[in-house]
Amino acid sequence: MEQTPQAARPERAAPGRRLVAAGIIRRTPDRTTTMRVTQVGVTGTIRKAVTR
Repeated sequence: MEQTPQAARPERAAPGRRLVAAGIIRRTPDRTTTMRVTQVGVTGTIRKAVTR
């Protein structure tokens, strides 16, 4: 019986999916803006500022 060579197997398998994201939160006296950017797209909100 003949043996076929097997592919070398790395010690650690690379992840199938990797999250890459960046975001900001900007606060002004009258509103709060949030934005998040990923490889898939951009999401965000603009809201009235909350009194603290």
